[in-house]
Amino acid sequence: MSIQAVIPLFDRFTALDGIGPYEVLQRIPDIDVTFIGHGRGEVRSENGFLGVTRDATFEDVPRPDVIVFPGGVGSRPLMTDTRVLDWVRAAHETSTFTTSVCTGSLVLGAAGLLDGLTATTHWGAFETLEGTGATPVPDRVVEHLDDRIITAAGVSSGIDMALRLVELLIDRTAAEAAQLMIEYDPQPPFDAGSVEAAGPEVKQRVQEYATQRK
Repeated sequence: MSIQAVIPLFDRFTALDGIGPYEVLQRIPDIDVTFIGHGRGEVRSENGFLGVTRDATFEDVPRPDVIVFPGGVGSRPLMTDTRVLDWVRAAHETSTFTTSVCTGSLVLGAAGLLDGLTATTHWGAFETLEGTGATPVPDRVVEHLDDRIITAAGVSSGIDMALRLVELLIDRTAAEAAQLMIEYDPQPPFDAGSVEAAGPEVKQRVQEYATQRK
């Protein structure tokens, strides 16, 4: 029997937040991945450059086995979107795992799923995450397996989280096979992938670029 995984997409989502986990999960024959949202059809990423098609609505898939909620600028309005929050709460009641990438955790937090739990998100959204009742931590992936919740930090960490999901859902060999299939063997030419590692000039450039994108 196939495992049903859903990745909600919304206007101004961060592409790799959803596509990274998709690339991992869809490699496993036992896992079916569906992009869902407020409606069927195309939705575009936060800069408008990339469009991805949603094949189902939230109501079409009320009881998925796995939820991977991505983040992006567009995640903020979802924190007060009753339709989305009600679906997250109801779907989590029967899900095997409810997960998030980057600021997708803000939606889980707004739905009340992270109350009293440690969780992670993009480093720039820790304060907002804390406001939902979670305790932000800088770990790349944070697991609460008894609660069936996993949160991943910014953008690229969704690949790490998805590999762990495959291990939990299938086994370690399946996870390692997925890793090999996507040749995920990071060897970045720079060491600036965390707030602690990045220098002041890098942080200033991040702020400049963020301002220009708004």
